[in-house]
Amino acid sequence: MSLLLLAAALLVLPSAEARRRLVGLRRGPRWKPVRPTRPLVVLAGAALGIPAGVGGAVAGALLAATVWRTYRETAGQRHRLAASAARADGLKAFVAELRAGAHPAKAALGAAEDAEPPATEVLRAIAATSARGGDVGAALVDFPDAHQLARAWRLSAVHGVPLADVLDAVRRDLDRRTAFAGQVHARMAGPRAGAAVLAGLPLFGVVLGELGGAGPLAVLTGTTPGQVLLLVGVALVCAGLRWSGRLTREVIA
Repeated sequence: MSLLLLAAALLVLPSAEARRRLVGLRRGPRWKPVRPTRPLVVLAGAALGIPAGVGGAVAGALLAATVWRTYRETAGQRHRLAASAARADGLKAFVAELRAGAHPAKAALGAAEDAEPPATEVLRAIAATSARGGDVGAALVDFPDAHQLARAWRLSAVHGVPLADVLDAVRRDLDRRTAFAGQVHARMAGPRAGAAVLAGLPLFGVVLGELGGAGPLAVLTGTTPGQVLLLVGVALVCAGLRWSGRLTREVIA
């Protein structure tokens, strides 16, 4: 009887997949954070500016779009620096595997295990193409940031230069470029902060005017010339932010 009960218990025992589903149900749904998009940010800026009139709504939308674009460009710079560092680290591990005597396919696959995106995808493409004897240089064309690596691979294949030496030269170049870009990006923090302070000075002037009893807010929000001045002033501030951001980006590029 006990054996029959044990067999019945084993039959109704949930599988590993079922247990994972039950755990997920107990934990509840996973809420993914909603990333604000540009239209949503612009609408939020316009909504915040509605109390200041039509000009305030347009000015708020313009300012929100400018801040959003500046933020995205700064985040893009950081992402490119991180991607360059990841490619350099992946190439370093790849070269080490090659100099240890591993086949290029195995070396690339081993380096991909510890690499970070986007180096992981590039190394896996190298491993897959090299394992079947394909053209690695042609396979790397699909990756926009791997053109230098593709040229190095073709140079090794055509002229017989050791692959590890060519890839190590590419890695050193990436390291130098990444280090230089990181230093310049850090040194541009002061000019970026100065531009942000200058952009906030008009708001500081309005606050001082209110504290002094001049009532600039009533003029900006309640009169037609004030609405025009508000819109023109915000447009000039946004133009200054875009111009200073472009200068700092050109230095880093």
